[in-house]
Amino acid sequence: MRTDPTANAPFTELVDLASRLLGAGVVATNEDTFADAENLLVAKPAEFRPHTFGHKGQIMDGWESRRRRGASAEQPHPADDDHDWAVVRLGAAGRVRGVIVDTAHFTGNYPESASVQAASVPGHPSPEELAAADWTDLVPRGALKGDTAHEFPVDDPTRYTHVRLNIWPDGGVARLRVHGEVLPDPRDLAGLTFDLAAQEHGGVAEAASDRYFSSPHNLNAPGRATVMGDGWETRRRRDKANDWVRVALAGGGEVLAAEVDTSCFVANAPGWAELVGSDGEDETVLLPRTRLQPDTRHRFRLPAGTPVTHVRINVYPDGGLARLRLTGRLTAAGQDALALRWFNALPLAEARAALAAAGLPTGPAEARPLADAAAIRPLYAN
Repeated sequence: MRTDPTANAPFTELVDLASRLLGAGVVATNEDTFADAENLLVAKPAEFRPHTFGHKGQIMDGWESRRRRGASAEQPHPADDDHDWAVVRLGAAGRVRGVIVDTAHFTGNYPESASVQAASVPGHPSPEELAAADWTDLVPRGALKGDTAHEFPVDDPTRYTHVRLNIWPDGGVARLRVHGEVLPDPRDLAGLTFDLAAQEHGGVAEAASDRYFSSPHNLNAPGRATVMGDGWETRRRRDKANDWVRVALAGGGEVLAAEVDTSCFVANAPGWAELVGSDGEDETVLLPRTRLQPDTRHRFRLPAGTPVTHVRINVYPDGGLARLRLTGRLTAAGQDALALRWFNALPLAEARAALAAAGLPTGPAEARPLADAAAIRPLYAN
């Protein structure tokens, strides 16, 4: 039976920054002869089918390196520092709040110990550039168990772009999850119209009335839903109330259009939906209660001019939605708030470099955390 030492850790409610849906990938590994390192990022739980052998042995749904050997007959065992590693580009850069190293189904071939490191390297670095980066321990080296989802909370305020999983001396890990808060670069979003609710930009489905069948975090996930399980579905209501999800936007902004997608929900789509925006104090109806059709992408133009930081979708009376898209633009205050979160979380050298590249004094990098965005506004303001 699998064991989970800290089941239901709060950080697992946060987005998986290492999700391939967000664009994560394994950019380098020193060894994956038995099973590809890319398996670490597969979205679904690891599976095991006994007695399924390939020409390299039992086929494992995870990353598995070959057995290490020592230097000679007199020294047949690996040295204490000998280890294998895999470097993962996060799909969205952000602040890491917790890591899962899952050895599911690896029982006689799991690593003795592991660590997880992180680095921030902007742009599109090569494996060689990543090897030379400054790596920080998120999860110090510690013992592992077989067939276990090891959950490690992380307390580090820095924004990272890559992580490295190290295992000693060799063996197999089924999945790696890196949960945290997306911190987008404001220079990438300034002046653009984009999906303010999207996970990849920092939108979070932060509360929901019901998550019985599936998670509200699916609502703002990347891509289209392909089955009902890819969306958010509630249990059947037996009262006269309604279900809802509240989404914190990437930043305060004006929502100009919405897509309420019931794709794949044929006999269990809501009958109606309503969108209500909030700026933290007042609420504004952005879309009055509107009839929905099953298995349909509904698109609505919304009146401009109402700045909001959160949007709640109310569905009547219950049912399921595949996706919610909220296209809009950041307000000046929303840009500033997003930029402060990003700049205050950068490594010191990266913060200095960003200011210097824009011809600005580097003093604000030393004075963080900044409470006001005035000194860094030229980095992103049009």
